Amino acid sequence: MELIIGSIAGLLTSVAALPQVIKVFKEKKVENLSLLMISITTLGVFLWVIYGMMKNETPIIISNGVSTFFNTVLLILYFKYKNQKAN
Repeated sequence: MELIIGSIAGLLTSVAALPQVIKVFKEKKVENLSLLMISITTLGVFLWVIYGMMKNETPIIISNGVSTFFNTVLLILYFKYKNQKAN
């Protein structure tokens, strides 16, 4: 049961930023996003990856690695589109 709950939690947290990434990519607008929130989240999940490596916990490494990737993409899109004018 622990494995199932952990797997579902890892999957959900891994893809949590994906809808926002898709929305920003399509609309090319970031004025309603919080740079601080994205930055803190990215740093937090990256530190979970480090923790997972220290504990040799593959599920923690994989799920937070995916989350780090999506949040990093969101940060890149933020800086790419931050000066775009809203339509």
